Amino acid sequence: MLMDRYASTLSNLISPHDQYFPYPKFEDRDQWESLPESLRQMWISKGNDSLAFCWPSLKATDYLEYFKSGQVMLYEEKQRERKRMLAILVLAECMEGKGRFLDQIINGIWCICEESTWVIPPHQVISKRSAKDRLPDIEDPFIDLCAGETASLLATTHYLLKHSLDHVSENICSRIRIELKRRIMDPFLERNDLWWMGLETNRKMNNWNPWINSNLLSVFLLLEQENERRFQAVGKVIQCLDRFIEDCHSDGGCDEGPVYWGRAGGSLFDCLELLYQASDGRINLFNEPLIREMGSYLYKAHIDDSYYVNFADSSARVEIEAQLVYLYGKRIHDQQLKDLACSAFRNHHSPISSGWLTMHRTIPSLFVNQEMQETLTQPPFVRDVWLNVIEFMAAREKSGSSQGLYLAAKGGHNGESHNHNDVGHFVVYNNGSPFLIDIGVETYTAKTFSPQRYQIWTMQSAYHNVPMVNGVQQQAGNEFAATEVHYSQADDDHLAQLSMNIASAYPESAGIESWRRTCSFSRQKDAWIVIEDDFRLQNPTDDIRIHLMTPCVPQLEEVGTILLSDHLGNAIRLDYNSRDVVAAKELIVLKDERLRAVWGNSLYRITLKSLVPTRSAKWSIVLTKV
Repeated sequence: MLMDRYASTLSNLISPHDQYFPYPKFEDRDQWESLPESLRQMWISKGNDSLAFCWPSLKATDYLEYFKSGQVMLYEEKQRERKRMLAILVLAECMEGKGRFLDQIINGIWCICEESTWVIPPHQVISKRSAKDRLPDIEDPFIDLCAGETASLLATTHYLLKHSLDHVSENICSRIRIELKRRIMDPFLERNDLWWMGLETNRKMNNWNPWINSNLLSVFLLLEQENERRFQAVGKVIQCLDRFIEDCHSDGGCDEGPVYWGRAGGSLFDCLELLYQASDGRINLFNEPLIREMGSYLYKAHIDDSYYVNFADSSARVEIEAQLVYLYGKRIHDQQLKDLACSAFRNHHSPISSGWLTMHRTIPSLFVNQEMQETLTQPPFVRDVWLNVIEFMAAREKSGSSQGLYLAAKGGHNGESHNHNDVGHFVVYNNGSPFLIDIGVETYTAKTFSPQRYQIWTMQSAYHNVPMVNGVQQQAGNEFAATEVHYSQADDDHLAQLSMNIASAYPESAGIESWRRTCSFSRQKDAWIVIEDDFRLQNPTDDIRIHLMTPCVPQLEEVGTILLSDHLGNAIRLDYNSRDVVAAKELIVLKDERLRAVWGNSLYRITLKSLVPTRSAKWSIVLTKV
């Protein structure tokens, strides 16, 4: 898409280095001082807190610890803390304009430039020379997510503060340029083999592609003065982005989940915005239906408050980067996306809510804070959603409100990016509160993205709201998929329904001939949700289980009925046929901090198990408000 339209004319479209001014520099005091005083003081205060910061040591043994224990964050947290502190100090200096933070900024630059590698241990596997070694080879620079973020931060610091830094020593900015050229710019131009580029592989692209490319595009636009290299780099970026765009779903759905939208669709927006600004609007994809659909995905997956439908490696609670979402909504003229962003901004605003402080996002966001604060809107609360490619449906009781029942369900396959084995899975909320849930994912370890991924319980179908037959769970891979998928939504009878055959999501050893799951939501005077399983097995068995995950304590006192209630007074009644199945509950104590932050100390798994050997049957559970 980008290559076809713009590759041959890039030299006429992209601004030369000496004409590219995407943000006000430190010397542009009028623009920095035009920001709301409260915003400026907030960043200055954070800078004050950072004046005594002791830059943490990054030891070789910290790097090696990942390979010993599988702990992902020991090295990465220290490295990321350095970058966050540098970003805060740079912004504080630009806000205040007095030079008080400059010494610490120089310390941060020097520390980061002296790091042996900007690549974190789990990504060592993409090195050519060091893949089998546990410490990086400094003569084999390659680029991962963290190296890209580091590069963009240093390039932006150079752009904003070069005059001030040169006044202390010209070797500071010179060091930045040397390190970026050696570690990032030359390798990017010289290599085509890095998988996230998509240039020498048919592998499906994921968030790595636009995330890294957004940072590299920022680096070249801010620092590269040689026009030939500048245009070559931009051309290569758009070639890489085309590979990502080709792999995007036409319905705009993010199969990696809403947490990753910020670094998938959100990072693609970053790239397109940088290209738009660098070309004075002449490179423009914002009217493309795909780009608009990718933006709208976020409010289509929104349930209420910070709850989002969290299929794949996503948390049920997501603090979106509201200013990024707002800028996306403005650019594609989507009022609903802007409304979602403004609501999130008011309710959960934190200037550094993300784990990263990506400067080409953060700086533009500063200049829309006031506009967003003054916009009093609520989220769109879309009533019906159907994304036909990723096979995701959602329905709420009424449009424009989170009150009442909410249902989301998925078909798809088990070879998605950040996949969980969950074909036919669904979630149910009531008044914006979770009742039947997707657990999410634990803190990442070495096992998460290894061949042992599906040994982790949160990835397994037994801990999703799907059947298990003869003790056999769903398996991973594109071939384990829903078939005969049909969605319907009729306004006249207020019914939304998703039906699919999920038999192919299981291996032959499960003994399933057909398993048609139908998720129906009727919005009559008394709304109800029905999950119907119409199945036929190869042989009769009494080992048929329907699992349901919930954060509520199930009350099983009445045969055929389970009552679920939350601490807010919301409740759901779940009715099942006690002649066919028996209900049981299992307490699951949560030890992982990432899960505990969302669900508390424990969850429950409800099991509806067959009472007698059965070959074919039609089972239903009915959910109503209490």
